[in-house]
Amino acid sequence: MFKKTFCALLLPLFLFLLSNVNDVFAANMARSGDESASISVYEKITPSIVAIDADLDQGISSGTGCVIDPSGIILTSSHVINKSKNIEVTTQSGKTYKATVFAVLKDKNDLALIKITPKEKLPVIRLGDSETVKVGQRVLAIGNPFGFRGTLTTGIISRIDYDRKKLQTDAAINPGCSGGPLLNLDGEVIGINQSIYNPDNNRSNIGIGFAVPVNYAKEFITLAKNTKKY
Repeated sequence: MFKKTFCALLLPLFLFLLSNVNDVFAANMARSGDESASISVYEKITPSIVAIDADLDQGISSGTGCVIDPSGIILTSSHVINKSKNIEVTTQSGKTYKATVFAVLKDKNDLALIKITPKEKLPVIRLGDSETVKVGQRVLAIGNPFGFRGTLTTGIISRIDYDRKKLQTDAAINPGCSGGPLLNLDGEVIGINQSIYNPDNNRSNIGIGFAVPVNYAKEFITLAKNTKKY
């Protein structure tokens, strides 16, 4: 009698759990390969992305940064922090730190390194190889446009111009995204988002964005770490 009662109680629970497992399985099966890849990359990379606010003479400059060293070294665009006396970095966990300038590259590469002192080691991004980038490949951009933190946009590589050190993409890049990563579907950074093109001087995105190829960033990082004076 006890066994029959016990089994009768367990059966509804088993059926409930089985139903939920089937729902999750069906939801995952319904996602396309690109969707699953985008979700995976976003969840893996976002903890390594920070928001940057810098005080400039003309107001606040907001941008995005990529943690490249667990001690708190962050790669971003130099125009985000250039000539700022006060830089604040907010991590994905919501913690805010004062930052100092570690190195600035004052040319068309538009790159900078800043440093914070976190209480714990930070997750870092993985730098890819921009020489392997192809026109038409799927890419993802993560940034903080207009103060909306941790925003993901997707698109393709529209054009490659190594002479001007530009990767063109139609992934939406807006004010606040500068310094953020342009990623391939393996979660590797292939470019550092820099600017948008607006012939009518409108600040919003029209599908023409640019990123600095990551190989130039890798050269800059190596040079900065090996040089005593920046």
